[in-house]
Amino acid sequence: MEQVDTGSSRTPLFSNALAARTRAAYADVDGTRIAYWVYEPVQTTPETRTILVVHGFRGDHHGLLRVADQLTDMRLIMPDLPGFGGSAAFADTEHSVAAYGGFLSGFMAALGLGADTVLLGHSFGSIIASHFVAANPGAVAELILVNPIAAPALEGAKGLMTKLAVFYYEAAARLPQRLGLGLLRSQAIVRVMSVTMAKTPDKDLRRFVHAQHSSYFSAFADRDSLLQAFKASVGNNVSEVAGQLTLPVLLIAGEKDEIAMLADQHTLVARLPDGTLEVIPGVGHLIHYETPEPAALYIRRFLKDHAA
Repeated sequence: MEQVDTGSSRTPLFSNALAARTRAAYADVDGTRIAYWVYEPVQTTPETRTILVVHGFRGDHHGLLRVADQLTDMRLIMPDLPGFGGSAAFADTEHSVAAYGGFLSGFMAALGLGADTVLLGHSFGSIIASHFVAANPGAVAELILVNPIAAPALEGAKGLMTKLAVFYYEAAARLPQRLGLGLLRSQAIVRVMSVTMAKTPDKDLRRFVHAQHSSYFSAFADRDSLLQAFKASVGNNVSEVAGQLTLPVLLIAGEKDEIAMLADQHTLVARLPDGTLEVIPGVGHLIHYETPEPAALYIRRFLKDHAA
């Protein structure tokens, strides 16, 4: 059974039921060993759905645990993407959005997940999930995107920072291994990223967020796959395939998100054939850590409204 680090002894960030709902497993997907976790519903109801969750860049399944903890009536399946967390990197394939989409197809087939599955993606996971749906119409029933990457990262106000980040990952990949890994896993740099993204005034919750990033943000397989995945994350976005997403789509955005900005979310939802946008005030790009309760409420309501 997986043990969850709450990051604080004073704030109950997880319920006591989460560990009992958790089952860890491995699957072989086209020759790649994939670690995944299943969170069973506390009680199955007519509204219980299976939700396949795709995490963001440099994260793993831990990032979405607070959301899973809130959705006690749902069955959630959370793989670590190839190259991250407990999953191996692709052996002979570049870590591109298309390759990750192929992984999702293989993973769903390996677990017998059918067209009634709900697909949820956070941040980079929103790009992977949306492009997968566009390439595989009818593969899933509904699509939920949390902090979706709605616009090109290399353009606009944040373009310069993105280009600097590309330089950071390229430099780390070219340096001697020890120096490169040291740069990528620098706790100082990870903390700066974490402090920049966290918006909550709750000191215990901020401590938890920083502890999560410190523990899991450096769990990647190698420098080359990390660089490939980063370039995929900044070279693609959801808006590229918005018109092809004909199924019901829920966007959950953060009011203060500086990575996936709110104005871009309004533009994206207007391009979706069947889109709904929910905005959570006072939070940025860390909805999954800071505001899982309203996120779960919106997810549950969306699925109820679009029940077969």
